[in-house]
Amino acid sequence: MTRKKPTNGRLDSIAPPTLVQSPTQYIQFLKHVSGQPWLALDTESDSLFRYAPRVCLIQITAPAYPPGKSSIPGADGVVDYLIDPLKLKELAELGEILADDSTDVILHAAENDIFTLQRDMNFRLRRLYDTQLAARILGRQGVGLAKVLLEEFDVVSDKKMQRTNWGRRPLTPQQLTYAQIDTHYLPALRTRQISRLEETDRLEEAQAAFRMLEKIEYRPPEPRTVWQLKQIRSVAEKDMGVLQAIYEWRERYSSQADRPPFKVLGENSMIHLSQKRPHSLASLRDIPGLSTRQVSWFGKELLATVRRGERLPIPQRPTPVRKAEPHLTRAAKKRFESLRQWRTEAARARGVDPDIVFSNETLLQIAACRPTSLAELEEIPSVGRWKAENYGDTVFQLLGNADKG
Repeated sequence: MTRKKPTNGRLDSIAPPTLVQSPTQYIQFLKHVSGQPWLALDTESDSLFRYAPRVCLIQITAPAYPPGKSSIPGADGVVDYLIDPLKLKELAELGEILADDSTDVILHAAENDIFTLQRDMNFRLRRLYDTQLAARILGRQGVGLAKVLLEEFDVVSDKKMQRTNWGRRPLTPQQLTYAQIDTHYLPALRTRQISRLEETDRLEEAQAAFRMLEKIEYRPPEPRTVWQLKQIRSVAEKDMGVLQAIYEWRERYSSQADRPPFKVLGENSMIHLSQKRPHSLASLRDIPGLSTRQVSWFGKELLATVRRGERLPIPQRPTPVRKAEPHLTRAAKKRFESLRQWRTEAARARGVDPDIVFSNETLLQIAACRPTSLAELEEIPSVGRWKAENYGDTVFQLLGNADKG
């Protein structure tokens, strides 16, 4: 069979997407998607190109027919839209549609899209269906979208587009096709998965997992610090003052230039700067990873920063944050080990990854809280009603046996 591979940026087997960039186009788009029984959704951001990433494109696949008319949720009965939030500043109406209890929202690996849409647009998605999570509940190995599209629909996705600049306009034909493919096949994939979930008696489990996704909330990340550098343990204490000064300079420069810090100055270069402490522009050229262009752009600033760092007191290393497990009592640790052993065996018997049954974090909470009823077990975050009802008796027995031993 000949694989469906984009040629000159286009996949000939499907109609081109509709690019929505003007208010008029947006109104027409809203008329078609409002009231539809399902919509497939994805987003593209520019995290590799800006200090503070943003959503640059929203992909929506909808039934081809207007709301109220029957439409088969396959790859041929759909229409694809690419919404440009960099051109359209107000998308509240789309947020309302995605939060409508009458519309299923289909995504693949939903968590990141949920977070970015909450962060940038305050969207609250409802009635989610995550095709990646469904694949994992079915015990599928290799659940990345590119692999799934290849195996299910014989479609080749251009992986180079994962690192493209989605904030640049105009979008290229290659970008448009890649973005379209991300949602075009999701409705058909969901139809296939629901059939398999029903055959394996896992549909209710999947639906419960989707409901848990609806509860997740975006939390702003903690401010970045020098202590998060991957090579920080290799830095001598005497060099920490200079490294701290360089790190803080890079954060300020990156923020002002709106560039990712790693594209301003690499970590390896920062470490060498703190160790060699150059005193001239010529000596800066000996720093690994520091180009002639970078030296001309901000070499003098780096030299001044090194001098300032030499005068700074050595920063105190933060107290390591201890993992949750060591905080458990001896009895709770025993419960945790018993639960973890059972969880691993149960996952192997079902042919799924262990966290599909329970994550380690959830097991730690169960071991620490020691629930004695389904209601108490259900209240633990990431447990929910389905897992409480289906695993509860076993969990209670394991907790009791661990406490007796």
